[in-house]
Amino acid sequence: MLDHRAARRRRGHHRPHRQLDRRRPHHPGPVVNPSFDFHTPDHLTVGTVGPQGRRTFYLQVGGAGRVASFKLEKQQVAALADYLQTVLADLPEPDAPPLPAPELVEPVAPEWTIGGIGIAYDESNDRVLLLVHEVEVVDLDDEEDEDDELERALAAELGLDEPDGATARIQATRPQIAALVERARELVAAGRPLCPFCGLPDGPDGHMCPRAN
Repeated sequence: MLDHRAARRRRGHHRPHRQLDRRRPHHPGPVVNPSFDFHTPDHLTVGTVGPQGRRTFYLQVGGAGRVASFKLEKQQVAALADYLQTVLADLPEPDAPPLPAPELVEPVAPEWTIGGIGIAYDESNDRVLLLVHEVEVVDLDDEEDEDDELERALAAELGLDEPDGATARIQATRPQIAALVERARELVAAGRPLCPFCGLPDGPDGHMCPRAN
């Protein structure tokens, strides 16, 4: 897998973590979702909707009077934060500390569900590039042999493939990315509390504690 320094030279994109890749089954009938290009976003954040144990995670970006929200999984948020932190660690410190990431703009209406996120650093413009693409539709009746799957994986690693479905291209500043990382980690850490007896997550309706008997 290319590291982010290679991405700086090539201005390509790569997937920061396998947890960021998702697929969903194919359903009959084409559905074309909108794509987005945020050159200078003034709003970039992650947030949740719903109570603990039933939270839905969103990546939200806005600029030029338009706000777009994208649904993703908690594991994707955690992996994204970890990888973006490694990108920032190899770059100069921002001149000023980042402001906290904003809250979600309500109401939250997801445009589509995130399947993967490519990341690169554009040194000439001092921007971190996020290429977000829609979750891949998989035709369950069209089985792919092992050689085809390996070729697709290799092409993806080299940045030679174009993702199917809608995309969102986000060009964010380093302070925006630093604030996004901090907020993402806070959200992941603020999950369901652990049961003091068994250590398992305790949801809003309780749980079956193995030590209750």
